[in-house]
Amino acid sequence: MMPFASAIDGYRLYYERRGEGYPVVAVHGSPGDGSEYAKVVPEIAHAADVIVPDLRGFGRSDKHLDGPPDAFSRDGQVRAVTALMDELRIRKAVLVGYDIGGFVVQTIAAKRPDLVGALVLSPPLPGAGRRILTPDAVQAFFHATLFRTSLVEEVFDGRPEAIRALLGYCLETWSGPGSTVREELVDHLTEMHAARGAFTAGISWFRHDDGNPITAYAREVTPAPEGRATTPTTVLWPEHDPLFPTAWSDRLDEFFTDFELRFLPGAGHFAPLEAARDFAEAILRRIDATR
Repeated sequence: MMPFASAIDGYRLYYERRGEGYPVVAVHGSPGDGSEYAKVVPEIAHAADVIVPDLRGFGRSDKHLDGPPDAFSRDGQVRAVTALMDELRIRKAVLVGYDIGGFVVQTIAAKRPDLVGALVLSPPLPGAGRRILTPDAVQAFFHATLFRTSLVEEVFDGRPEAIRALLGYCLETWSGPGSTVREELVDHLTEMHAARGAFTAGISWFRHDDGNPITAYAREVTPAPEGRATTPTTVLWPEHDPLFPTAWSDRLDEFFTDFELRFLPGAGHFAPLEAARDFAEAILRRIDATR
């Protein structure tokens, strides 16, 4: 029997749980699912109770399109993950996230600090601001505009070969030199997005201004010094992420009071797969510091 959390807003989250020890909740990116942490979990399960959910619209979680208008927004995904943590009675966890999962766990830390002991993040991180509107960034984030158009329903949704072509392009283009991420994920992710409505559900995050990176960064506001995030945070920034260049790490101190920044040589955007050992080591260090 597959483990699902109780339905919130009419959606159940699928999750996997492994290991014993300090609680860790790892949230995947788009277009992925919890399998993106498949290399990290075995490295930390000896010291951690690891929970890896599939967000709404991804993996084995519910994907129907008739829920509340904000079901797949950042706030909707945050409601789902916090409800899962409440149901499992998890507190002061190390929250791990990258891509849209990074947005989710950073928001949880701001809204429900009782749930979070520390963060381990790969981009997106705050500080890019209106640099998101430069020509190189707009080209890299082509999907953030494409996914807001009706081409999703007309060209991709319910058409596995079209979905596979697009996912394959993204996996290959966004990964680092010599990466095998495309080969590791493209078949699985195509299967997860193939059913009618599934691809539309998965991309719906980008149809909300709070999650779409172009609108979110263009409207970014730098907090006052006393308004910065205080959660102890490790930032793992890939060297070869075409979406989030390392130059965008230059303003982290304007948003965080307690952070360490580590670069990931050779890694592309899919950091939990491309730099799994670095992720595992960072999580274990945060567990030791948070106990």
